[in-house]
Amino acid sequence: MKVMLMGAVVAIATAAVPVAAQKTNAVITRALADPARADQQGDDARRKAADVLAFSGVKPGDVVVDYLPGAGYWTRIFTGIVGPKGHVYAVWPAAGAKYAEKSLPALQARALGNVTAEVQATNLPTSPKPVDLFWTVQNYHDIPNDGAGEPALRAFDTAVFRMLKRGGTYVVIDHADAPGTGMTGTSTRHRIDPAAVKTQVEAAGFKFVGQSPVLRNPADDHSKAVFDPAIRGKTDQFVYKFRKP
Repeated sequence: MKVMLMGAVVAIATAAVPVAAQKTNAVITRALADPARADQQGDDARRKAADVLAFSGVKPGDVVVDYLPGAGYWTRIFTGIVGPKGHVYAVWPAAGAKYAEKSLPALQARALGNVTAEVQATNLPTSPKPVDLFWTVQNYHDIPNDGAGEPALRAFDTAVFRMLKRGGTYVVIDHADAPGTGMTGTSTRHRIDPAAVKTQVEAAGFKFVGQSPVLRNPADDHSKAVFDPAIRGKTDQFVYKFRKP
C-alpha cells in the first residue's frame, strides 16, 4: 500500500510539471551532453549549469545575448538550446575589445550557424533584433568601475530594457558582497551587494522575478577578492532573474 501511495505521489508531482517545462529541460540536458562540448563538460557541475539554465527559462527559438561571454562557455550551450530557429549574440563592448582577442577568434572558428560573435562598436549593448534573454555572468560589478559609477549602471540597464521583447528576461549572475556594502567593493573585491543590483535593475523598469540559490556559498564571508586563491572558484554568487513588463 505504501509503495502504491508513493508511486501515486510521484505521478502527481510529474504531472504537475508543465509539459513545456519538461520539454525545455530535456533540451537543456541534450545541449549539455553535446559531444562538441567535451572540453567544457567538466565544469558543468561547479557552475550548476543545468539548474541555472532551467531557472532562466531559455528555450528553443529564443534570441539570446550573452554579454561579455569570456571563452564562450555559456554561448556554446545556448547554441544547442535555442536551435536553428533561435540565435545567440556573443558580444563584447567596444571598451572590452582586449578581452576578446583570444576568445572571439576561437568562437568564430567553431562556425556555429546560429551564433554571431563580435566586438560591438559601442559600449552599451545593442542587438539587430528584439531579444528574449539577456544574460551576463560575473560582469555586472565591473560596469560602475573606473569612476563610471551609478550612471553607467543606469545607462546599461536602460539599454538592456530597450533590447528585450515585452516579457523578455534579464539574468544577472555575479559575485556577492556583504549586505549593505552597495558598490563599494566592485573594483577591489570584484563583488557587488545583490540588493544594490536589484535596486538598479528595477529602477530601469524591470520586475524582479526571483532568484536561484544554487550558487550561494555561506562559507564565503565576502571579505576576500574573488581572485584570492582561498576563495577563487568558490565564491558566494547570486542568480537574479528580471522581466520586462
